[in-house]
Amino acid sequence: MASIAAKEFKQMAGRFTSDLRHRGLIQKALAGYYVKRDENKHRYESWAGARQMASEIKFEAINHLDKYLVEFADKIGARGTQVCWAPDAAAARDYILKVATDNNVKSIIKSKSMTTEEIHLNDALEERGFGVFESDLGEYIVQLRHEPPYHLVFPAMHLTRGDISDLFQKELGSQPTDSPEELTMIARDVMRKKFCEADMGISGANFAIAETGMISITENEGNARLTTSLPRIHIAILGIEKMLPRLEDLALFLPMLATAGAGQHLTGYNTMYGGPRQPGEIDGPEQFHVVLIDNRRTEILADPEQRDALHCIRCGACLNVCPIFKNVGGHSYGTTYQGPIGSVITPHLRGLQNWKHLSAASSLCGACTEACPVKIDLHHHLLHNRRNAAKEKPVWWERIGFRGFVTLMSHPALFKFSVAMGRIGQIFHPLVKGTPFDPLKAWTATRDFPNLAPKSFREQWEERKKKS
Repeated sequence: MASIAAKEFKQMAGRFTSDLRHRGLIQKALAGYYVKRDENKHRYESWAGARQMASEIKFEAINHLDKYLVEFADKIGARGTQVCWAPDAAAARDYILKVATDNNVKSIIKSKSMTTEEIHLNDALEERGFGVFESDLGEYIVQLRHEPPYHLVFPAMHLTRGDISDLFQKELGSQPTDSPEELTMIARDVMRKKFCEADMGISGANFAIAETGMISITENEGNARLTTSLPRIHIAILGIEKMLPRLEDLALFLPMLATAGAGQHLTGYNTMYGGPRQPGEIDGPEQFHVVLIDNRRTEILADPEQRDALHCIRCGACLNVCPIFKNVGGHSYGTTYQGPIGSVITPHLRGLQNWKHLSAASSLCGACTEACPVKIDLHHHLLHNRRNAAKEKPVWWERIGFRGFVTLMSHPALFKFSVAMGRIGQIFHPLVKGTPFDPLKAWTATRDFPNLAPKSFREQWEERKKKS
């Protein structure tokens, strides 16, 4: 029986694929990305070589994660940072709630972080009475709409200027406009006040550097710098897979993240954070907390076949080239991480049987693997998930179907007979096409089923032998 998540995915995917306006918006947005991405890839002496080097660095980091995590925690802790080791989402939420409660926090500002989305942090904070405000413009827009981010990098890519103008008019009382600059200034007027009022700033991290004990945050708006610097408390939450061994590794990963993720040469703001305000410094938070979250990542680490899924730098490149994502959209997935990478890791993070449908929602074209800047074998991992799900909990009718297929293909006479019956069946198929009696209804609902060839290859081969 299909899980609730699978049924919701099928329902939403059907709705979004029928919405030509929605599909047009996504394809138009990505068309510009492809041009800039390819332009900046050509700046590299060898993009393939850069991908290989990035893959090897992440391989080193992930396969020696025990060493690099301890090194990072020791060095950042030595500068006064409080490090929390969170085994799961509940532990991470509880720690952050405790810090907020103990410090009498009233208002919280938050920069873009998919990890906080993963653990549903906003909901937990709001349930306890804490006001949480998203400072990233795209995240702020979807927060006003009471919906999750649409894309790993572009949270509001499914909306037009008109949609945003209508939203701001309704929620903020602004005047209608289709000017991006005016829309940005409307949001900025609200955000500036929130920055000044906030007691606590929460961020994610793009990378964590073991060698120096610092986190790296990359952004285009400067909101993360304000989020992490103005409030008296800064909490950074990151998955344990964000480790890089050395500071010099950023020389490769920062431009690669910008190119693969947004088609940029380099992201606008790249900042390192290594602790709370030190003696003699005039700004920065009084407290700095780093929450290192596992949340079943070590289960992926324990699987040598799919361990490289932890190499992901959350650039979103695989989403941008995926034909499924471009048609069903980000919200259809019903999970924090969309697209191919989400379809690979979500069954690990949230349960294989309930989320195995995501691994089946793929054309297996391999575009995601080719686009991945750290060379994760994405389309093969989708096959691995399908195999593991079938092995863990076989579906009886699938077993019967495959056994029947084996029997059919193992007996030439039976195969020949089935081809003959197929030709007869296709004559009468139009009588039931599209009805509940159509055995091919799932296919013929949206396309025509191809007719069998007048003569099979075997029949043509036998005719050729007779002539010779």
